[in-house]
Amino acid sequence: MDAVDRQLIQALRENGRASYAELGRLVGLSGPSVTDRINRLEQAGVITGYRATVAPAALGLGVTALVGLQLSDAADHEEVARRLRDLEEIEDCWFIAGDDSYMLKVRVGDVDGLEHTIRRLSGTKGVARTRTTIVLSTKWENRVGALPDEV
Repeated sequence: MDAVDRQLIQALRENGRASYAELGRLVGLSGPSVTDRINRLEQAGVITGYRATVAPAALGLGVTALVGLQLSDAADHEEVARRLRDLEEIEDCWFIAGDDSYMLKVRVGDVDGLEHTIRRLSGTKGVARTRTTIVLSTKWENRVGALPDEV
């Protein structure tokens, strides 16, 4: 990956809807050259997808919570992860170090929905305990920072 690839990645992180022509002007290449580079980055697994960022409350998802899961000693971590994937309320899932094994970002419509989700999580085979923190407000999310100098 060279400096031009890095510029393209940064530009797409900031505006995933930028046209190849716009990106080409930014990096000094033709649209087809940009297309080739982006295709290579996609095939290499550097660019993994494109999506719209939306306001959760506008979709009726007014409650966000961070839920830590502590697993039982006999739990199969990969099996728990597969089961978690089936819960649509889970937006993000991280395997972490510390007292908890997984940290989840959950979005639901209301507190009743959160209670229902926590009950489902608690009933998941391998989950010993949950710890929930309700988000009162989001100051920022999905920040696009500068890429590190070397990747």
